[in-house]
Amino acid sequence: MQTILGAGGPIADELARELNRRHTNEIRLVSRKPAAVNDTDELVTADLTDATATSRAVAGSDIAYLTVGLPLDSELWERRFPVMMRNVIDACAEHGTKLVFFDNTYMYPGTPTTQTEQTAYAPGGRKGRVRGQLATMLLDAMEAGRVEGLIGRAPEFYGPPPTKSYTNSLVFERIRAGKRPFVPVNAHTKRSLIWTPDASRALALLGNTPDAYGQTWHLPIDPNRKTYAELVALASEVTGRKLGYTVLPMLAFRLGRRFVKPLDEMYELLVRYQGDNIFDSTKFAERFPDFPVTTYREGVRQLLD
Repeated sequence: MQTILGAGGPIADELARELNRRHTNEIRLVSRKPAAVNDTDELVTADLTDATATSRAVAGSDIAYLTVGLPLDSELWERRFPVMMRNVIDACAEHGTKLVFFDNTYMYPGTPTTQTEQTAYAPGGRKGRVRGQLATMLLDAMEAGRVEGLIGRAPEFYGPPPTKSYTNSLVFERIRAGKRPFVPVNAHTKRSLIWTPDASRALALLGNTPDAYGQTWHLPIDPNRKTYAELVALASEVTGRKLGYTVLPMLAFRLGRRFVKPLDEMYELLVRYQGDNIFDSTKFAERFPDFPVTTYREGVRQLLD
């Protein structure tokens, strides 16, 4: 049995499909309102902030994938995420279940320095501190021998609906709607983006590779990074339309955050758009050289063609 804790989002849904395609048809989906992805999925309703419910959801699982997400709300993250991680670690330790944690890069410094699996945590805000805390909780449990686990870490998403990210909502969804795309902060810095189905397929592969455990892995991206200007140019080629874009400067976000809570929550992440964002997934590429990574050109084509 392989169990997805936090079922229902684009990462979890594609993970369920990939596990069913290549690894097992014994899949359990766990969330507050789980819905089947494959015909054979087992559905379990559970709140991961409840330790008893979490233990019950994990029981009988060989591998558990923690993919749970929360709205972009710092107070909510601080209150709920550490409780969830503690409960999941305890449940996996209790039942002898391997744990695969799907993580992001918010704990890394927002500088142009290349990000590798060895990059030290230096969060620039509340959400980054929470993500660093979660990763450290799991690494400490792995080091202590409580659980056999791994971390699969991804940079910003882009991908097919219902993928949610700033790149999707500000750039590609606006292009699909016939609107002028918005570019956050700077159109000429290189971006590291992961195609969401690639992230899910890589997570399934890591979870079913015994020697991948005990490590942190950067999930695979196209290393030929593009700027937003170059992504919009690719979109022009794909759609056959001459597309421009409007840059939203830091000042616009600085003013807007006073009145719009989502902009305030986004603000701590904007430093990442001022300079190049270089997320390195060489370790994964060297270990799994046959893994097919979706190129930016192919991703844009799938989104817009």
